Amino acid sequence: MSWEEVADRCFRRGYGGFDVNVGVVSGRLGAVLIDTRASVPEGLELREQLRELGVETPLAVVNTHGHFDHCFGNAAFDGPFWGHLDLPGYLEHEAWRTMAEDDPDWAARVEGTPVTVPSRLVRDTALIDLGDRIVELHHLGRGHTGHDLVVRVPDCGLVFAGDLVEESGPPCYGSDSFPLDWPITLTRLLELDPERVVPGHGGPVGTEFTESQRDAIAAVAHGIRETYDAGLDPLKALRSAEWPYDPALLLHAVRRGHLQLAASG
Repeated sequence: MSWEEVADRCFRRGYGGFDVNVGVVSGRLGAVLIDTRASVPEGLELREQLRELGVETPLAVVNTHGHFDHCFGNAAFDGPFWGHLDLPGYLEHEAWRTMAEDDPDWAARVEGTPVTVPSRLVRDTALIDLGDRIVELHHLGRGHTGHDLVVRVPDCGLVFAGDLVEESGPPCYGSDSFPLDWPITLTRLLELDPERVVPGHGGPVGTEFTESQRDAIAAVAHGIRETYDAGLDPLKALRSAEWPYDPALLLHAVRRGHLQLAASG
C-alpha cells in the first residue's frame, strides 16, 4: 500500500502482517510521525518510505501506546519521541511480556531489539507546533492500554486513535487492557468532534462507526458488571451472557474487568 492522504497534509499507510497503520502530519516546520512499526528493520523501511512524502527526518515521533507492532521500530529514528507518562515503565517491564503472550514467534524474532523510550512525556495534553498548524496529543483515559495517546489535527478534524479504535477486526482486549474504562475514553474521543478517525488497524472511519464501536465496548463493560454481580467466574460469564463480540476474544476483558471490580470493593 502507498501513502493515503486522509486529510489536508495528513497521511496514513497500512502494513500487512500486523495490519497496522502509521500516520504522518506535515506542516511548515516539518512532520510528525505516528508509530514506527514492529521492528528496527520495519522502522528502517518506513524511514525510506517517508521520503516519498518529502520527509527526511521527522520533527517528532509519537507512540500511541507500547505494543510492539506500534513502537518497536523506534530505534530507526532520531526522535524526539513523545509518549504517555507511563509508557517508559511499560516498555521496560511489560511490553516484552505482552508480546510473548500475543505473538511468541515474533518475540523470538526480535529478541534483543533496542526500543527507544520516549522522553517527551504526556500526562493529559501536549501540543506540537508545526509552524502553520498545531498537533494535539491527548491521553483521554484508559482503554486498550493504560497509556493510550490519540493525535488530533484540529484544523482538519482528524484524529489518529491508535488501538482505541480498530476497523479491520474487533477491539483487542489484551492482558493489559481496561475494559470498564474504555467506553468512557471513547466518549471523550468523540467529544473531540472528529470528522474522520484513523484507527490503529484498518481503514479510516467516521463518527458513526466510532460511536457504534463505543456502544459495543460499553455493552462488553455492562456484561462484565452483570456477570461479576451474579458471582460468575470468567469462563461461566462468557458462556452465560450475550456479548457483542465472539466470546472467545473476550476472556482477558472479563478477567480484567472482574479483577478491577473486586479491587474497587
